[in-house]
Amino acid sequence: MRYPLPVGGLAVYPAYPLQPPPLPMSTEFTRAFVATACLAAFQGGSRSPERLRRVLRQALQGGTAFAAGSRAATAVRLGDYSGALVAAAAGAGGVLLLERLLRDVARLDKEDQDGQEA
Repeated sequence: MRYPLPVGGLAVYPAYPLQPPPLPMSTEFTRAFVATACLAAFQGGSRSPERLRRVLRQALQGGTAFAAGSRAATAVRLGDYSGALVAAAAGAGGVLLLERLLRDVARLDKEDQDGQEA
């Protein structure tokens, strides 16, 4: 229910925004991070350090991808196609960067155990 605002003796109803404002990027990332971490953590397997690292990698990638996708969708809705392209490219780059960084950590751990390069 909208309540009138008294303005100069007249009842003026405030206008509702046509579209809700977009969520902050940190909120979108956090939602997706938690959801992806829950999905990855409960999909079978033991609680080994390698598994926990995989859950972390998937959660970070899920948060990054969802935040970038949400930002791109908002940009398309507003007609900002270059902004949508930048958001999608940044999301893809972030996912690939996380994959490379966390995969390299796993490979370095294996090298330390074996004493030689993988």
